[in-house]
Amino acid sequence: MSNLTWKGRWNELKGKVKQQYADLTDDDLLYAEGKEDELLGKLQQKTGKTKEEVEDWLNKM
Repeated sequence: MSNLTWKGRWNELKGKVKQQYADLTDDDLLYAEGKEDELLGKLQQKTGKTKEEVEDWLNKM
């Protein structure tokens, strides 16, 4: 799934991510246009997954 698809569904995805990782804050999950890599980096730090694993995880939601 492309970042554009994530943007269109981000509010839905954000809720699912927070269900699985309750320690993630709204600031951690803030989606900013053009800063997708920064968001993925925060998710990598908090989940301990690689960038590819995070992207695959989001794609499967």
